[in-house]
Amino acid sequence: MKIKSRPIAKGIAKGELIVSNESISFLGGVNPDNGEIIDSKHPLKGKIIKDKVLFIPGGKGSTVGSYVIFQMKKNNTAPKAIICLKAEPIIATGAIMSDIPMVDSPSSTKELIDKVEVEINGETGEINILS
Repeated sequence: MKIKSRPIAKGIAKGELIVSNESISFLGGVNPDNGEIIDSKHPLKGKIIKDKVLFIPGGKGSTVGSYVIFQMKKNNTAPKAIICLKAEPIIATGAIMSDIPMVDSPSSTKELIDKVEVEINGETGEINILS
């Protein structure tokens, strides 16, 4: 099954979804050394986003969050791809400068649940459900 979305950052990546109903602040909310969500109030606290496809409503917080995403990419702790309901400049900039495929505004979200394998195409905007 394919879901249409809007392309934000180019590239193609496959991986397991990790889903949050709450936005994430990468500055102070994610440990760039290991990819762990460290925000004590976030529902994903303690979860690792490294090598996952992260599906979030959007980002929040400081513009420095873009650089945290970039640092995560350098540390090999970044998500493989990002899906947002609505992209905002912090996450989009971080994804673009880190070469992390990113899409937003998926035409359907009911299939986008934890642990589903997906392929994200940041050039066409397609989300392909693999399992």
